[in-house]
Amino acid sequence: MINTVIFDLDGTLLNTLEDLCDSTNFALKKFGFPPRTLDEVRCFVGNGVRKLIERAIPQGELNPVFSECLEVFKNHYKNNMYNKTAPYPGVIGMLEVLKSKEIKTAVVSNKFDAAVKELCIKYFDGLIDIAIGENEAEGVRKKPAPDSIFKVIKDLQTDLQHVIYIGDSETDVQTAKNAGTECIGCTWGFRSKEVLETEGANYIIESPNEILEIIGG
Repeated sequence: MINTVIFDLDGTLLNTLEDLCDSTNFALKKFGFPPRTLDEVRCFVGNGVRKLIERAIPQGELNPVFSECLEVFKNHYKNNMYNKTAPYPGVIGMLEVLKSKEIKTAVVSNKFDAAVKELCIKYFDGLIDIAIGENEAEGVRKKPAPDSIFKVIKDLQTDLQHVIYIGDSETDVQTAKNAGTECIGCTWGFRSKEVLETEGANYIIESPNEILEIIGG
């Protein structure tokens, strides 16, 4: 029986793509680099903001202004991450049902920890029990390492066999596999249904309500 549902954030609960794209292009423009399209940024996200900028900037980490560009991105994004971001349709209602059924909920993300916590408070206050972002300085490795899932299990005092993980990308499927839990892949996010099928998600869904059906079933 599932008593804990762990979610990815970007592309799963929140559509953050346009704000991420705007902040990426703000940083690139500051250093005279060409902008990236929304579809390019869609492919760049999923492995943390450092990897996002590494993929977006010419020459990646070898670029002499890479670190400066990353800091500009972070500073811009933390002040502009609410401009166009919104929960996907059906997400709030689904979380409210989970809450009513006393099912524990968590978010694990490769986005920097402060932003993850702020976004969850703004959009899901009272509906998410714990939110964990990138915090490798504290020994919690980024996904697809399973560390963040194990931290949720410890903090919420649950067991792996009672957990299911939900995400939209190949990184999410790999994270669930590395943790030893089942994965629900959602098709409304940043990757295609084909990617989720290729990676071997246990379930593939097209709407948040299907989460309730899987857990109930």
